[in-house]
Amino acid sequence: MTVLNGISNAGASNAYQQNGGLGPRASLLASLVLALLLAALSALVMLPAAQHLRSLRDGEQARATLHTSGSCMAGQCRVKFEADGRTVVADLPVGSGGGKSSVGSTLTVRYLADDPQVVGREDDVGGGGAAVLAVMSGGGALLFLMICGVAAIRVVRQCRAGSSLGGGSAG
Repeated sequence: MTVLNGISNAGASNAYQQNGGLGPRASLLASLVLALLLAALSALVMLPAAQHLRSLRDGEQARATLHTSGSCMAGQCRVKFEADGRTVVADLPVGSGGGKSSVGSTLTVRYLADDPQVVGREDDVGGGGAAVLAVMSGGGALLFLMICGVAAIRVVRQCRAGSSLGGGSAG
């Protein structure tokens, strides 16, 4: 047992913990949390956004100008266009592209005839960046699940090795 600055490392189970790094159990938990977050992002945000954009394929087409620029992928862009003789300013949905365009840029949009507030860029009605992000975050979730599997195997092996080495008591 070593004592460093008044703290002993007698309970440290491996070199990772002795050197201040994450142990296998903490790595397992962190990987599991990341996997769940990425899976939730993919399943609850990006897939519905891609489906919403695809639902606009048969919508009415109009020329629009970018009214408010921002992070279009996060749903912070607005467009201005004419629908049934009136001017409409609508938010582009989450997963839209075109975030590098400046205010006043022209683009083609598709909107629902009965609700012009539901709009998407013509270039995004195939699913756009939302579909790409859904695949990427789903792949990331699978990667972190594989890391969880490796960490779980290490924890089991470490527990087996610890129980076979420290089974007896010395006097």
